[in-house]
Amino acid sequence: MADPNRKTITLESLRQAIDQIDDQIHDLLMERANRVREVGEWKEKQGTDTPFYRPEREASIHRRLEARHRGPLPVAALHRIYREIISASLNLERKLTVAYLGPEATFTHQAAVKQFGSAPLAYPVRSIDDVFNEVELKRADFGVTPIENSTEGMIHHTLDRLVDSPLRICSEIYLPVSHHLLSREKELSALRVVYGQPTVIAQCQQWLTEYLPTISLQECASTATALWEARQIAGAAVIAGEATPDSFKWHILAHHIEDRAGIENRFLVVGREIPARSGQDKTSLMFSFPDQPGFLHQVLGIFARQELNLTRIESRPSMKRAWDYLFFIDLEGHQEDLAVAAALAELAAAPGVMVKILGSYPRKVL
Repeated sequence: MADPNRKTITLESLRQAIDQIDDQIHDLLMERANRVREVGEWKEKQGTDTPFYRPEREASIHRRLEARHRGPLPVAALHRIYREIISASLNLERKLTVAYLGPEATFTHQAAVKQFGSAPLAYPVRSIDDVFNEVELKRADFGVTPIENSTEGMIHHTLDRLVDSPLRICSEIYLPVSHHLLSREKELSALRVVYGQPTVIAQCQQWLTEYLPTISLQECASTATALWEARQIAGAAVIAGEATPDSFKWHILAHHIEDRAGIENRFLVVGREIPARSGQDKTSLMFSFPDQPGFLHQVLGIFARQELNLTRIESRPSMKRAWDYLFFIDLEGHQEDLAVAAALAELAAAPGVMVKILGSYPRKVL
C-alpha cells in the first residue's frame, strides 16, 4: 500500500529544490564576499604590510576542501569553482595585475588563468625578460613564465633571469598538454598545410606522420600566430588547444594528437614577496662552488644529513668562466622549516660556495 504522506517526485519539484539550493549558495557567496571585504578593511586599519595575495592561504583552502570532498562532483571541478570564487573575492580587496609570456592562447596564458582565475587584469608581454621587468618595475603584481616541459626539459632563459632578478618564486603551475587539430575544413582529406609552434609540432610528429604524411608543416612563433595564419588559408589546419582567443568557428578534426600521454608543462609565478609556510611547500635555490673533486657529493650530503628530499637538480653554465657551473635544486620544505634552514645555513657557510634562494612556495595543488 502506498504511503499517503510520501510526496511524488516530479521534474518540477526537483528543479524547485535546485533553485532553493542555488539561492542558498548565492547567499553564502555574498556572506563570504563580505568577510573578505572585512579582511581588507582590517588590514587597512592596522596599517599592516601583509601581502593581499597569499598563495599559501589559497593552497590551504584547496587542500582542505579536497580532503573533505566526497563527490559526486569531480574534484577537479571543485578546484576550478573555488579558483574563480577566490579570484573574484580577491578582486574586492584590490585589482590584481598579472603579466604573462604572450600572446593570448598560449599555454602560459592558460596557466595564468588556471592560477589566478578570470578576475585579475592579465596581460601578455613579448618575452621572459619582459615578464620579470613588469614585476620588478611594479607595473604588475605577479608574472607567469614557463620553466619546464616534461619532454623538452628546462627553460634556461627563465633560470638565467631567476639568478639575476630580485624577484622570488611564489607558486608553481602544472598544465597538462593536450593538442587538437583545428580547421575550418570538415575533413582531414581537405587539408593541405598544418600550422603550429615548433615544440607543439614536435610533440605531435608521430600522429602527423601516420595520418597526414604528405601534409606541409608550417612553423609559427606561437600558437596564437598559428591560429591567425591558419584561419586565412583554405585547406589549412592548426595544432592548438580547444580554447581559442577569437570567435572564429573552428572544427576539431582530431582530439589529443600528442604522441605521448601525460605530458605536462610547468610554470612559475614570480613576485616580490616570499609566501609563508603552507605545510606542503617546495624551496628552489641556486648555488655554485669551486671546481674541486668530490665537492658536489659533499654539498648533496648536507641535504641528506637533514633528510631532505631533493625533487630536482639541474646544472647550467654560469656564462662567466669556462667550466664554471650553476646548480639549481628543488627540495621539499619551506626555507623557514628547521631542517631546511639548517641545511641552507651549512651550505652557505661552506668555503667558496655561493647560494641564492629562488623562492619557497606551496607545492602544486591541482
